[in-house]
Amino acid sequence: MPASRQGHVILGVNALVLGYLPAAWLWDPRLTARSPVDAGYWRHVGAVAERGTLDALFLADGPGLGDPSYDANAARLEPTVNWAALAAATERVGLIATASTTFNDPFELAERLLSLDYASGGRAGWNIVTTRHGQAAGNFGLAGLPERGDRYERAAEFTDLVLALWESAATGREVDHRGSHFTLRGRLRVPPSPQGHPVLIQAGGSAAGRRLAGTRAEGVFSAELTKAGAIEHYREVKGYAAAAGRSPAEVKILPGVLLSLGSTEEEARRRSDQLHELGPAAYSVQWLSGSLGIDASALSLDEPFPEDVLRQALDPAFAGGSIGFRQSIVGQIRQTRPTVREYLRQTRYTGSGHHGFTGTPEQFADHVEDWYRSGAIDGFNLQPDVLADGLEVIADEVVPLLRRRGLFRHEYETTTLRGHFAAASGRKAETV
Repeated sequence: MPASRQGHVILGVNALVLGYLPAAWLWDPRLTARSPVDAGYWRHVGAVAERGTLDALFLADGPGLGDPSYDANAARLEPTVNWAALAAATERVGLIATASTTFNDPFELAERLLSLDYASGGRAGWNIVTTRHGQAAGNFGLAGLPERGDRYERAAEFTDLVLALWESAATGREVDHRGSHFTLRGRLRVPPSPQGHPVLIQAGGSAAGRRLAGTRAEGVFSAELTKAGAIEHYREVKGYAAAAGRSPAEVKILPGVLLSLGSTEEEARRRSDQLHELGPAAYSVQWLSGSLGIDASALSLDEPFPEDVLRQALDPAFAGGSIGFRQSIVGQIRQTRPTVREYLRQTRYTGSGHHGFTGTPEQFADHVEDWYRSGAIDGFNLQPDVLADGLEVIADEVVPLLRRRGLFRHEYETTTLRGHFAAASGRKAETV
């Protein structure tokens, strides 16, 4: 992509409650056991995000209980409730809630998200996912997850039905739907928001997920480990959008990036090492087990990954883990050919599923500019190792560097999340 690319990057923050590393709560003395559910903590997060004129905050749901032995973020509020409280304390930052199409009801979720959108003045977004963790099924009276193909078929019908219900709020016309997964007759009585309805974000790297993104989503929260892979994904999803009669510019590609920043590269690496060493010794192995859908503790640490494990991880029919994460991880392993121990060590700096960045704010600004100019991204979803202080470095050090390079706005130009997305590519948002 030429250096003259128009517009600027989109910067979101995946607010993984306290941070993406389990020892985050031990690092920042301002954090307490109540921080994940404390309104004051979230007001601080919102204030810092708006100080940096960031586009959006993402917050995931948690339908399955994590392992409390290494999941410091197990306690959390339901995202739309959390964001409704924060909406009252902020004015411009977008508020995106992750909600699963596997374990929600279309009418109830459509009403809940549109209520948040209206109450926030048009700043809500929905990150569409299909649940991949089997432990969540029992919470909903099921013995296990539906098959992957069924989950994506349900997701497509679910999304179309939610969109129809949001339209009913604007038109007053009743929805009469009879499909493979849902039968519904009715309409919403929530007023439409200033942006029409919540912005649709899609997360998922499978072939079905990428097609869903191209045909319906307005943003894609993707998992990339290399710039080459990101460029390929970017072109694929934009191609699906064009084939569906949409402008490719309507779909923003926003990979996640795990961040550890310091005043020098050595300091950033030392910070990452200390945070990993403060956490449970089994954390990395448990993470790898969940990502690949295997028992990684059974692998020999000082041998390369067995080829049958890598082939299984690339098989779309294999039920374990996220396809997008598995593809990214296997691609990285095959490129560098590490032992299991070496791979777990290098993920401290290079990422795990999502790519990682460990270095200075100046180096990270270089990284953002490189990926943006290369046509790999429209922006990033930033995931600081420790949210409270990492977000401050982003707002106060990274953002000014990007502004000086003409890569980010100096002030908010729009009031809605859809407006922020449109302004990033030099367009005027239309209320849908």
